[in-house]
Amino acid sequence: MAEILSLQIVTPDRLVVEERVDEVTAPGTLGEFGVLPGHTPFLSSLGIGEVCYRKGSERHYLSIAWGYAEVEPESVTILAEIAEKAEEIDRERAEAARRRAEKRLAGGEDTVDFERAQVALQKALIRLQVISKKLPG
Repeated sequence: MAEILSLQIVTPDRLVVEERVDEVTAPGTLGEFGVLPGHTPFLSSLGIGEVCYRKGSERHYLSIAWGYAEVEPESVTILAEIAEKAEEIDRERAEAARRRAEKRLAGGEDTVDFERAQVALQKALIRLQVISKKLPG
């Protein structure tokens, strides 16, 4: 059995993470799932949420939106539409996006705009959650 996982997180624009890790958690559309080395293979669609991976005692966090995860006994590959490491997230931009989405939701006459505002709010809140876990320094 493998003792380590190979993790790749890829967006259409770039390779975001390529690491050897001990554990991965991700936001499946049916709920969060965790992966350790030797896990049974599966595929999962991903929603908006937080990915966490652990290397030794260090935890690293990313905000992701939509995609797929392929889990194998020795690897996890995440193909995401959007993926941002905690250190890449601009708190002021995330706060501004949250305020804009909340303002649009408060007006909420147009159903399509309301649904888009809900998604925008969810993405902004996840980004703020991820950045709050970033270690100082």
